[in-house]
Amino acid sequence: MLLAIDAGNTNIVFALMEGETIHARWRIATDPRRTADEYAVWLSQLLALEGHQRSDVDGVMIGTVVPRALHNLQVLARKYFGTEPVIAGSAAAPWGFPLDVDEPQNLGADRALNVIAAHAEHPGDLIVIDFGTATTFDVVDFRGAYKGGIIAPGINLSLDALVTAAAKLPRIAIEAPADSTVIGRNTVSQMHIGIYWGYVAMIEGLVARLKQEIGRPVKVIATGGLAILFEQRTAVFDVVEADLTLRGLAMLWARTHIAANA
Repeated sequence: MLLAIDAGNTNIVFALMEGETIHARWRIATDPRRTADEYAVWLSQLLALEGHQRSDVDGVMIGTVVPRALHNLQVLARKYFGTEPVIAGSAAAPWGFPLDVDEPQNLGADRALNVIAAHAEHPGDLIVIDFGTATTFDVVDFRGAYKGGIIAPGINLSLDALVTAAAKLPRIAIEAPADSTVIGRNTVSQMHIGIYWGYVAMIEGLVARLKQEIGRPVKVIATGGLAILFEQRTAVFDVVEADLTLRGLAMLWARTHIAANA
């Protein structure tokens, strides 16, 4: 089995995978100071709860956008799983698709992994929207080339900035408003409308502009934890795939092993 590790700015997701099948997954807050020993204690207990043990893992693939977190994850793989981890995007596991942008070296691992999985599963031109710490829009052409995209503040960042800067505004949960009205009758409802419908308007507006610029039929794929929240109130998504990044890790792992054993 593969232990796929998706290390993001807010959370690190560990998934026990067989092929592209996810047998178990666990999420922990990203903290670069967390040691390999701490990860191991936590993971060992969770593996046992799912009926697995460390010896079930015969490979580790890491995709990270947090360079400071990488070392301890590598030590975790070597010390507690007895395997050399493969780093997504490294010389041992290159992305394998054209990066038709000005700064290809700056493409985040999560976005690249989304491109791999999205192109493998969906023909034609694609827009991949990932709702994470930032909300990213990635354009993939019908050949699988990455053409560029958009980086916008994530909805949690937007809400945090609003509450931090405005002393009298309360902290609210991010959720879809009870109805479609955009005239709030109190402070909390006005905040819900501004955050939620404002974000929906941004998504729909940017997708419309991207489609116009691409000029060909495009499929829109949404991923990330909050994608389902927005799916309730907009028809802009063609597909919602919560595990796109993890599947990208599994596909890159498989490709790397085929190349290594050829």
